[in-house]
Amino acid sequence: MPKSPENNSPSSHVTLTRPVGSVPCRGKVYNAFMDRNSSDPSPNDAKLLSMPVHEAPGVGRSRAQLLNKLGIDTVADLLFHFPRDYEDLTKLSKVCQLEQGKKVSVAGTIREVELREFGDGRNMLGVLLHDGVDYLRGVWFNQPFLKNRFRADQGCIFSGVPKKRGGRWEMSHPQFVFHDDEPQPEGMLPVYPLTEGLAQRPMRVMVAATVERFGSVLEEAIPDGLLERFELMAVEEALSVIHQPRDREQLVRARRRFVFQELFIMQLALARRRHMLAVENAPPLPISAKIRARILRLFPFDLTPFQVEVCEEIAADMAMDRPMNRLLQGDVGSGKTVVAAFAMLLCVAHGYQAAMMAPTEVLVRQHARSLRQLLHHSTVRIETMIGADTPSQRDALLKRIAAGEVDLLVGTQALAHAAESGKMDMQRLGLVIIDEQHKFGVRQRALLKQTGAAPHYLVMTATPIPRTMTMTLFGDLSVSQLQGAPTQRRIHTYKGTSETRSRWWEFFAKKLREGRQGYVIVPVVGGSETDGAVVVDGVRSLEEVIEELACQTLEEFRIDLMHGRMTSREKDEAMLRFSSGETQVLVATSIVEVGIDVPNATVMTIESSDRFGLAQLHQLRGRVGRGAHPGYVCVFSDDSVVTSERLDIFCRTSDGFVLAEEDFRLRGPGAMLGTKQHGLPPFRIASLLDDHQTLEEARSEAETLIQGDPDLKSTEHAKLARLMKAQYGESLDLGDVG
Repeated sequence: MPKSPENNSPSSHVTLTRPVGSVPCRGKVYNAFMDRNSSDPSPNDAKLLSMPVHEAPGVGRSRAQLLNKLGIDTVADLLFHFPRDYEDLTKLSKVCQLEQGKKVSVAGTIREVELREFGDGRNMLGVLLHDGVDYLRGVWFNQPFLKNRFRADQGCIFSGVPKKRGGRWEMSHPQFVFHDDEPQPEGMLPVYPLTEGLAQRPMRVMVAATVERFGSVLEEAIPDGLLERFELMAVEEALSVIHQPRDREQLVRARRRFVFQELFIMQLALARRRHMLAVENAPPLPISAKIRARILRLFPFDLTPFQVEVCEEIAADMAMDRPMNRLLQGDVGSGKTVVAAFAMLLCVAHGYQAAMMAPTEVLVRQHARSLRQLLHHSTVRIETMIGADTPSQRDALLKRIAAGEVDLLVGTQALAHAAESGKMDMQRLGLVIIDEQHKFGVRQRALLKQTGAAPHYLVMTATPIPRTMTMTLFGDLSVSQLQGAPTQRRIHTYKGTSETRSRWWEFFAKKLREGRQGYVIVPVVGGSETDGAVVVDGVRSLEEVIEELACQTLEEFRIDLMHGRMTSREKDEAMLRFSSGETQVLVATSIVEVGIDVPNATVMTIESSDRFGLAQLHQLRGRVGRGAHPGYVCVFSDDSVVTSERLDIFCRTSDGFVLAEEDFRLRGPGAMLGTKQHGLPPFRIASLLDDHQTLEEARSEAETLIQGDPDLKSTEHAKLARLMKAQYGESLDLGDVG
């Protein structure tokens, strides 16, 4: 049974700031809440919503230019410019009731306005507020322009966190609301996202007038049955309430309405996509006992129970005459390459070709080398395609592919480029595998899939993804989780300090003298933004670290470096020197986090580890202990409370799925994968961190609705269909390309 909104905790659902790490909501994201397609049957007044925003009441052309900077171009944009927070005026406090560090609102009359200027150019504005008995001082530093906003005997409300200084209560940079001779404001006062030159008061006036004038124009898209079952507000009421809620309970209900609709429309698109995939044709590639035995005989080891389970799931999918569309999540060292080889061999056994795309040339060569070693007793023909290929090499390879002389093709995004140009002709492409899918753009993945006529499709990642993100990014994929490791890997993780640094480096050098190899990981090369990190004070760069190691700490050993600024050939050569044992230490950025396999590497130092997420740290840790010897990892960072908590979790937890959930909780979805690249929907109001229950409800309802009306042709669902297409496009080509 759906939970009523009263069962949700109001305190956790009041702030409407954009979810942590989400994409800035410029543009027409309000399409998830309304239908502006003028060609569709709707009230004539609905066309008013697409009017330029300068025609909204109280706006005008001057303010419209400021609103445009916030992505507000039309009347509808202004209607759905939701508050980012609220000032709670339902419980005003007296000065005598204030508590240190607890946010409150205090109403009173301004008694004194004073601007102090200091000799060094700094200044401080002090405003004294009298609640009828006691005084509260508001203080603003280096904002002299605010002085003209205040005047004596003016009614005002300060909201902020009070502190007691010298026996007097103060608030630093409090929010303030004037009410002059008007009645004192009540309820929850909206706080909107602003831009320079635009203040809260005119924004509130503009939004309120626009909601009053145009709120009734909105059409209700959610069917009555869903509104009743989930006790959702009607859209007109919810819009009015979310801009001017009476209290927290009412706000929670209005927010729930829009969160449900936003997530429901998304899940409807994903469910529709799953239905579309189910009716496509793909080559059925069933597995027989004979084929299974032939494949397993090629492996020089027994598959783990987890690998067997996942291989059977994939085999069942590939036996169908519709495309497999599956996501394989595997923790570090769980053996995803073996599962991929199983799927590719099943494809080849039926006379079809398989293509595998990996993010780097180093990883492509490694995959090809692993497959050739694994299949050296077979007649399977394996080729690679990388950006470093010469034109003559590329032409010769394309001819072999077209002639059917290549069974398994492993490549970088060069595969997608060849597909886009129309030069790659894989007439019997039966399987596409994307390794480390989050390293590619959506368009690259889609192009590769389109080289064949509905091949089976498998995406793999060694970065476990929390369930709520999986339901969003890959909502139309079946999901397999590959847990455990083929061998019991032993990796010891330590949190280093300034006191233990010298001892760790002595241990690091000891392992090198024993014949082992090691990594030193730093977040940046130095000098500017690189490898996704920005140089900041206190972060040691690769250049600084390698100079210190080569001249002092590890001067007796052969040291090499690898980073994103190097050419592909330079990176390949550095990796080859390290994997062959020519160099003993590889100083690198996080470029080595994915797939690098050097069994003799057993020690790793990670500098400025606070610059990495838990999932990324776990990936880096997975580069050691891959052979017969145990691995040792030591992380160094600052001593902040947040960093310390994260590193404690990292040191005591070796389960990548647990770490992914912690990373999600601590840093949000955008910081984990990067929303701009991965197509995470630009939610206006929903939060994957807070609204997981609503997401589950929306998914279930969307699935049920599509099962009953796959094409949304019923009159009751016509508005939903228009909203879905407006938000996600006609093709609805969603999760299967990320």
